[in-house]
Amino acid sequence: MEQITAAAMSGGVDSTAAALLLLREGHRVEGVTLRLAPCGQDGAEDARAAARALNIPHHLFDLTGPFQAQVVEPFVRAYEMGRTPNPCVECNRRIKFGALLELARERGWARVATGHYARLDLDAGSDRWLLKKAARPDKDQSYVLAMLTQEQLARALFPLGELAKEEVRALAAQAGLANAHKGDSQDICFIPDGDYSAFIRRHTGRDYPPGPYLDEAGAVLGWHRGIVDYTVGQRRGLGVSSSRGRLYVKEVRPVDNTVVLSDNAGLFARTLEGSGLNLIPCARLDGPVRLRARIRYRMAEQPCTAWQTGEDTLRLTFDSPQRAITPGQTVVLYDGDTVVGGAVITRSVPD
Repeated sequence: MEQITAAAMSGGVDSTAAALLLLREGHRVEGVTLRLAPCGQDGAEDARAAARALNIPHHLFDLTGPFQAQVVEPFVRAYEMGRTPNPCVECNRRIKFGALLELARERGWARVATGHYARLDLDAGSDRWLLKKAARPDKDQSYVLAMLTQEQLARALFPLGELAKEEVRALAAQAGLANAHKGDSQDICFIPDGDYSAFIRRHTGRDYPPGPYLDEAGAVLGWHRGIVDYTVGQRRGLGVSSSRGRLYVKEVRPVDNTVVLSDNAGLFARTLEGSGLNLIPCARLDGPVRLRARIRYRMAEQPCTAWQTGEDTLRLTFDSPQRAITPGQTVVLYDGDTVVGGAVITRSVPD
């Protein structure tokens, strides 16, 4: 029996082009759209129309429960703990290659394909799947896939890994697809207006009380609006001034409801610690390893030395100080084009 590949279709051009490429490669493809919000999902009709245009079956799966429990709730709890998570990393691990893969397994579908710009390769020596950066660095999305496991990568397909965005749009246009020039989504899907603190207040129904701004010596500089309004490195909206010039958020402390401010120089550190370490090409880091790393999605990789300090913990020192190492964000490790793995930043370590 011919195996079926489930193509995750959001209604955008990338996921549609991924399904189109799979069809041209001879795969038997069925489109899948995930409903992640109780009120429905923008793009579901576009995805259904794209599936019709490709002449493939289309399925709509309601994953609002798992999405709320495994992505939204942890996001809210992290902010309440003074951290700044990346929910897209968790959505890929828990939903697109978690809950969706389980649905695929139940139906006997072989693989799940997405429109991510990344590449996969099977290492013959270790028999492990390798996650690699996209061929075009400007569209590389390997960062948000760095927490995927070997089991998940073994059943994943990323058809767009060798292509530029312009090539993807041209491919869709040549096929007569209506979403060929549809704009890219820019914000977190469940917070389309980008107002994280307002979302958290609506979601929890809680009132986060004001508290003191402190300088690094502990002196009170003013009063903040509530800890969920702040993240490390933030400058705008502080509403407080200093004779030292511009101030930035250096630390958010929920325990005593304080926000520590500093000048820009106070945001830099060389060393971080992380937990939840996920390694892809190997089971463990042996000794200190020279790598490159990113501490947020939109930044250039920086040279560093990494140590595995426990079963799933990491310590990493950059060659040069990095600005605003933020607890809750994901640090992703690279060896050339290969993703070594990722971990959640727990803290930065003062020099």
